[in-house]
Amino acid sequence: MAATQVVRSEWTKIRSVASTVWTLSLAVVVTVALGMLISALSRSQFDRMPVRERLSFDPTFVSFAGMTLGQLAMIVFGVLVVSNEYSTGMIRTSLAAVPQRGTFLFSKIAVATGLALVIGMVTSFAAFFLGQSVLGSLRTEIGEPGVLRAVIGGGLYMTLIAMFSMGVATMLRSPMLSLGILMPFFFLISNILANVDATKRIGRFLPDQAGSRIMQVVPRVDDDTPYGPWGGLGIMVLWVIASLVGGYLALRNRDA
Repeated sequence: MAATQVVRSEWTKIRSVASTVWTLSLAVVVTVALGMLISALSRSQFDRMPVRERLSFDPTFVSFAGMTLGQLAMIVFGVLVVSNEYSTGMIRTSLAAVPQRGTFLFSKIAVATGLALVIGMVTSFAAFFLGQSVLGSLRTEIGEPGVLRAVIGGGLYMTLIAMFSMGVATMLRSPMLSLGILMPFFFLISNILANVDATKRIGRFLPDQAGSRIMQVVPRVDDDTPYGPWGGLGIMVLWVIASLVGGYLALRNRDA
């Protein structure tokens, strides 16, 4: 089967599964809504914040406060795109139709990544503009130094989260096992490692901790992170490449 036919087939699969459509819709809604809520709270509490927090107040990053839940939806999307075929048994039919496993996997990832990128960018720009509208006098503008980079970076960050999840799900095959590892990793383990003094030097190189730097415009007071916004995104890209290579090797070397 030609690569274009495989891509078209994967697009049909993704759009025909209701759970993936609802998951992406949820990513937009929760990210924007939570960002607006946190922006409103930040505006009302700004005068009571400690001086240290006011000095490092980042209106752009505040509007992305909902990314925590948005990345949850992207993780679920990435896992479902890959593991739905394993849970339903359709993987055998798919591999029979497309024996070239590399073509099969990377066509699926390409289609899902394109969709995640569109949703990620829409979400990031919507979260920024609506969040700034709520911040009032604390707001910033898209033309300010570093702001457009951060907004575009927010969309890239969400896309990379989905891609990383696809690679992990390809290695593990089970949706429950994939989510059971990815959820605690991103929402518990990563934050603990990045905020405990003994493990901070390691934790800051984890994919979400490094990648989220791209969304920051105002550096934190006494921030000693050894990389900048693009360096952090680069570290995240390396994690994504590793997960996708691992997924490909796992798919290539074992039975469906």
